[in-house]
Amino acid sequence: MVSTLAHAQPNGMDDVTHDVTNQAPPLTPYDASDDTALLEGLRREGAGWAEDGVRRLGLRAGGAEAQEWGEQANRHEPELRTHDRYGNRVDEVDFHPSWHHLMGAAVAEGLAGAPWADDRPGAHVARTAGGLVWGHTEAGHGCPTSMTYAAVPALRRQPELAKVYEPLLTSREYEPGLRVPTQKRGLLAGMGMTEKQGGSDVRTNTTAATPTAEPGVYTLRGHKWFTSAPMCDVFLVLAQAPDGLSCFLVPRVLPDGSRNPFRIQRLKDKLGNRSNASSEPEFDGTVAWLVGPEGQGVKTIIEMVNCTRLDCVMMSATLMRKTLVEAGHHVRHRSAFGARLVDQPLMRNVLADLALESEAATTLTLRLAGAADRAVRGDAGERTFRRIATAIGKYWVTKRGPAFTAEALECLGGNGYVEESGMPRHYREAPLLSIWEGSGNVNALDVLRALGRETGAADALFAELALAQGADARLDAAVTRLKGRLADASPSGARRLVELMALTLQASLLVRHAPPAVADAFCATRLGGDWGYAFGTLPDTADLDGILERALPGGE
Repeated sequence: MVSTLAHAQPNGMDDVTHDVTNQAPPLTPYDASDDTALLEGLRREGAGWAEDGVRRLGLRAGGAEAQEWGEQANRHEPELRTHDRYGNRVDEVDFHPSWHHLMGAAVAEGLAGAPWADDRPGAHVARTAGGLVWGHTEAGHGCPTSMTYAAVPALRRQPELAKVYEPLLTSREYEPGLRVPTQKRGLLAGMGMTEKQGGSDVRTNTTAATPTAEPGVYTLRGHKWFTSAPMCDVFLVLAQAPDGLSCFLVPRVLPDGSRNPFRIQRLKDKLGNRSNASSEPEFDGTVAWLVGPEGQGVKTIIEMVNCTRLDCVMMSATLMRKTLVEAGHHVRHRSAFGARLVDQPLMRNVLADLALESEAATTLTLRLAGAADRAVRGDAGERTFRRIATAIGKYWVTKRGPAFTAEALECLGGNGYVEESGMPRHYREAPLLSIWEGSGNVNALDVLRALGRETGAADALFAELALAQGADARLDAAVTRLKGRLADASPSGARRLVELMALTLQASLLVRHAPPAVADAFCATRLGGDWGYAFGTLPDTADLDGILERALPGGE
């Protein structure tokens, strides 16, 4: 006998078992600028005039189109073409259209070199705030925009070259494709420093620069190990000239329209940052123009490095905020054990702890951007503060990124572990920012170098910390400890010293500018020791509600 039950089940009955319940709806569209700490910092650091633009960009960044661009640019990775169909060497990298959409938007919004052509106070702060929201799309295309921004002050060491190239590097026109630079509406810049044998120790570079009969013009021969965004129009490159390590401008296309030898041996197969091409170019008879004096290559290019280090801090802070928003959205819509996750006390502790870390990173990023902006405009004190504080921020904020991103991913559980969520992409991206532009050790030792060589560096740091003196006993005690440690600072203890510098600097900013719920919890945990070894270990005295109401966009 045939079961009547079998006949009672209509075709498609299996769909009933796949009714979707207790899952978060898509986050997109959302407002990436819905971040109180960011907007307050924007105003405080002198760029309140840019708020409308930042808010508009935040809506665009969180919109469906831009989010799809980010996903597509990482799914369809760049492809190297060394030769054309006829066998001619071309050394080009092909990108998915979404990459170009992201780049076009970033350049048009002034996230590349545009601030250098903007006389308004706060222009560099406005760019950083724009990066903090536009970075919610994807991280890879931030590399060429960052290098383009950073190339301008280094190129100014050679005024005759800056006169030609600066107007194009500060343009808001994105024009991809290799052509004579001066025939384009806008340019992108990259840099080539590291080599196989030295990495961050660029003084061991072996790429040779040979003078030609034309003053200031050289030919290069050598092989670079990491040169990202190889489709940029010009590159600042370090090479050994007769009088020592020097900085050079290398265009991909020469003034006569011929290709400058820039042989891309391969693209790196990286952990993350997949949308961005990182290459190994070989120079052989490559024409280059000297930037700055011979033998002063590091001194010339260091201003570029300072700018890109700030962008590493910015991008780490952006990644923290992006993943916190994702985690907060998920837990507001997901229930477990009879309550929404966001209402579970332990989950609230985790989210609040992440929110503290995110706000501290964002606030420090904007303070550094403010220092950079005022330094450009001639403030010597801010220039000194920027020198040491950027290295401190680069060490600490980028170090916190991977642990933060892992914890935010865990808030989504298994849903966060699948590629479709986007969280694995963010997790793979996080370690990059502590490696590029000098790893943790390099930056920690650079802080010691600044203390030893830069007149007034320690005074500038303590002057900043003194602005919060007396506001919190734990912060005052930490500053006293810091002064004691400076007396016997050593290379082996550099990380511990710089960590305390970073925490006191972040705490001083939060004590002065954040609500008591945020400042008190940060000082109690990061400075007072009332904390565990993982996120989600805030003390019972922490005002979780106050922290979360400030941090989670759109309320709970």
